[in-house]
Amino acid sequence: MQTTILNETKDKMTKAEESLQRELGLIRAGRANASILDRISVEYYGVQTPLNQMSSITIPEARVLMITPFDKTIIGEIDKAIQSSDIGISPSNDGTVIRLVIPQLTEERRKELAKEVGKYGENAKVVVRGIRREAIDSLKKLEKDKVISEDELRTLEKEVQTLTDGSTKNIDSIVANKEEELLEV
Repeated sequence: MQTTILNETKDKMTKAEESLQRELGLIRAGRANASILDRISVEYYGVQTPLNQMSSITIPEARVLMITPFDKTIIGEIDKAIQSSDIGISPSNDGTVIRLVIPQLTEERRKELAKEVGKYGENAKVVVRGIRREAIDSLKKLEKDKVISEDELRTLEKEVQTLTDGSTKNIDSIVANKEEELLEV
């Protein structure tokens, strides 16, 4: 029972870290990153279809995304979907491919984004601490129900804290890497 609690805790913390990485992947760093297009979907034969399922997305240059639709007749719809999205980049359509040129970030904007990254990191840590609290509450309930002894409870609480510390370090590392990427000119 206690090993399942520890395993679930570790899994939830890992998911929180992965979620943070996905969120940070959506923040533009002045470089082309295909993940900024992940939330864009296009109406294709009456069905909303994710852009990455109906086209090939490549990065021919550091600041250029090239979208090549599998079906050339849908290029106008893809163009409209990108223009109406929240990515803030105007597409350049030549009839066969769409190019998105990622604008260079100003230093001020880089610093703003770095602060935003820090906030995402703090939110992820709050989630991890909530997971720790849930795990410890579950362990205390087991001790109260006489499933585990008080000594086992202390040992398991230390293990949960070790998992929490490891996850927090991972989050700090993820945030530091993203901040470094943003502040790099």
